[in-house]
Amino acid sequence: MLRAHFDKLSVPLAKTPAELNRKTKIVNHKSKIPIVSSVIFYLIVGIIIFDYILDRLLDYLNSTRWNNELPKTLEGIYDAEKYKKQQDYEKTNHRFSLITDTFSFVLIMLMLLFSGFAFADHLARNIIEQPILTALVFFGILMFASDVLSTPFSVYNIFVIEEKFGFNKTTVRTFILDKIKGWLLTALLGGGILSLVIWFYQLTGEWFWMLAWAAVSLFMIFMAMFYSNLIVPLFNKQKPLAEGELKTAIEAFAEKTGYKLKNIYVIDGSKRSTKSNAYFTGLGAKKRIVLYDTLINDLTTNEIVGVLAHEIGHYKKKHTVTGIIISVLQTGLTLFILSLFIGSPVLCNALGAEKPSFHIGLIAFGILYSPLSMFIGLGLNYISRKNEFTADRFAAENYYSEALQNALKKLSVKSLSNLNPHPLYVFFHYSHPPLLERLCALKKPS
Repeated sequence: MLRAHFDKLSVPLAKTPAELNRKTKIVNHKSKIPIVSSVIFYLIVGIIIFDYILDRLLDYLNSTRWNNELPKTLEGIYDAEKYKKQQDYEKTNHRFSLITDTFSFVLIMLMLLFSGFAFADHLARNIIEQPILTALVFFGILMFASDVLSTPFSVYNIFVIEEKFGFNKTTVRTFILDKIKGWLLTALLGGGILSLVIWFYQLTGEWFWMLAWAAVSLFMIFMAMFYSNLIVPLFNKQKPLAEGELKTAIEAFAEKTGYKLKNIYVIDGSKRSTKSNAYFTGLGAKKRIVLYDTLINDLTTNEIVGVLAHEIGHYKKKHTVTGIIISVLQTGLTLFILSLFIGSPVLCNALGAEKPSFHIGLIAFGILYSPLSMFIGLGLNYISRKNEFTADRFAAENYYSEALQNALKKLSVKSLSNLNPHPLYVFFHYSHPPLLERLCALKKPS
């Protein structure tokens, strides 16, 4: 009996050298996971800190361009009184941005340092264990908490700052309805896409990115075509532009440039703000031009046609299609890189989660990917600024340069735009060139 007992105790010693070596490797691998997770954690923290410091530096550089007196370069665009108001608006937004950005920075640092994401994951798992539903509950918790915390800042921005400077037209009822509709759309569209991506991951593992890329790309193209038909009506009323001088002038220009135009709509932008805008949306037979009612009130017929000539220029120069292609390629790149890392437990461990999951890994990856995303964004902004110059040139060559210039001046002054930003701030944040650069380019002979 004693021998039998001893034999049982001796079973592990009977393992072959190969089995022992494999077992040792497994133990060593597990022991390395906390070390790698710690490295990734500090890398994530470093990225967050770097991003915050960079934003503060860019904001500071931009503030060095403030001036109490009207610069000579802006004479003829701003008058002294309007320029003073613009500077006050710029300084107010700068201070508000500092507060909101700092709040967001402190919040995410607390989430990282005190395993907030792991806590949200724990709550979600206690509610339901099914992977897709757990992910939906997890992101639902985060987004609801984020919205609750950010809403006071949104209220202050709209009903205090924008109100003070004469822009706000949003009522409390509209604000609340916008919130509810935004939640529902996020749950329906965002939740649907997320569920599909996780389902693909469960089916195919690391190859999920190809199916996800195809699905997301189709969704992007679908939204590019039908956004104005399906989403915009939930928030704004659109009606066809009435017959008259403006419609006749737009149609005449479209025919002159060979642009097949059937849909010109007016949107009630004045429902929320006095700021003006116009945009081109859709593809093929679904393309349409949308004018804000505030734009029609603020500009002359020639100036509105000048703005639309610019928008048509984007279409004629293939900027719209090129932009969609670039977005599809960027999505594919992001999903491919995600597929290389999403299965690693160290991403989840880095955020304090004990059990690996797609949703926790997605949060960690999103932060780690942000530096590459920033560099891609810089390139896209550069391309966008070049496209704006090209569209301006199209409008100048096919319509009246002066009409577009006057429209750009009026729109900039009406919205109290900063016309003297720091070049480095422009490089990082502007998708459109500053007004003075656009005016300078329009005045040059083609």
